[in-house]
This record gives sequence, structure tokens and C-alpha cells, in this order.
Amino acid sequence: MINALIAIAVIAWLSQLVLGGWQIRHFNRAFDQLCQKGAVGIGRSGGRFKPRVVIALAFDEQQNICDSLMMKGITIFARPLPLSQLHGINRKELQPDVIFPHDQNCQNALSLAIKVKHG
Repeated sequence: MINALIAIAVIAWLSQLVLGGWQIRHFNRAFDQLCQKGAVGIGRSGGRFKPRVVIALAFDEQQNICDSLMMKGITIFARPLPLSQLHGINRKELQPDVIFPHDQNCQNALSLAIKVKHG
């Protein structure tokens, strides 16, 4: 019985490692594509037991959003998705509390992505 529990725990741990690596690979590919489109701002919300949010925004020369991605979730099944509703909006016009009125984590991540610029 104990050997079966140990085997199940090892299988679960190995599965998490493999699927976590798969998630990171998907995110890195999407992020690399984003970085090729312009200067990138990145924001991440914190939280241990609530869904974490990562938002990355690519800005063109006029500081308009030309591409974006958001990854939100607790599990390894979260995938990076574009925030198409933000494309074309200027950095100065972004208002996180208006864009995400009911999601404090998304507001925090977007606020950080607006401030931080990597290019």
C-alpha cells in the first residue's frame, strides 16, 4: 500500500515537471514573438493561492500596443492568449481599472506592464 502511494506521488511529481516545462516552452515562444514586434512591458500579479496573471505588451514607436499576451491561472494548463481588445491603444490611454473592472490581479499586472519597458 505504501509503495503504491509512493509510486503515485512520484508519477504526479514527474507529470507536473513535464507539463510545467511544456507550459514554460509555450510562454517563451509567445514572448519571443512579442519581443520581435517592439519594446515590451511586462507585469505580473502576485498571490500564492489565487490565480496569477502575467501580462506582456509590445509597444510600437508611437507607444501604441501592437501585440500582447496574457497568461492567467493556477494550474499548468494556463496558456498565453492575446489581449486583442488592447491593440492600437496608446500607453497613456490605458486605464487598468476600466479595462479590468472586476479583476484586481489583472489590474495589477497591467499597471506593471504599462510602467516597465524592455526594448
